[in-house]
Amino acid sequence: MKTSFVYLLAAVAVAGVQVQAQAQERVFRCGNEYTNNATVAQQRGCKVMEGGNVTVVQGSRPVAAAAPSSSSGAVRAPSGSPRVESVDQRARDGEARSVLESELKKAEERQAQLLRDYNNGEPEKQGSESRNYQKYLDRVAEMKAEIARNESDIAGIRREIGRLPATR
Repeated sequence: MKTSFVYLLAAVAVAGVQVQAQAQERVFRCGNEYTNNATVAQQRGCKVMEGGNVTVVQGSRPVAAAAPSSSSGAVRAPSGSPRVESVDQRARDGEARSVLESELKKAEERQAQLLRDYNNGEPEKQGSESRNYQKYLDRVAEMKAEIARNESDIAGIRREIGRLPATR
């Protein structure tokens, strides 16, 4: 009886080792792909991954957008979306235009102030900048970058206004 228990224990241990060996199968990395097929890995020149498990989740391919059927360039609402009356749409467009024009005015005023402060690349030195020239150069570079960002914002707002339908 004691020997049968030892045999049973040995059989369970061997089965556990086999399951563990299957779970720890070698994984190969081939660029951005992974495989556990040694022959494929050898053909492609893949490298063995060591330490840690690899989980690969298959992604889905994005569906290519259908080309618009009309050449007018107008954006069409998706099918099933609620229909908006033309009067309501014109009101929304008018409100959008006024908001964008307000934002454009603020951005242009800010640009004018930035350009005044920048003084053609030679702004007035502040406090410790007279003793630390690098600090002055850093501030001038920041001002130049801020002017460029603001110019980009102005161009974007103008593009958005241009996309709105003409007012009647």
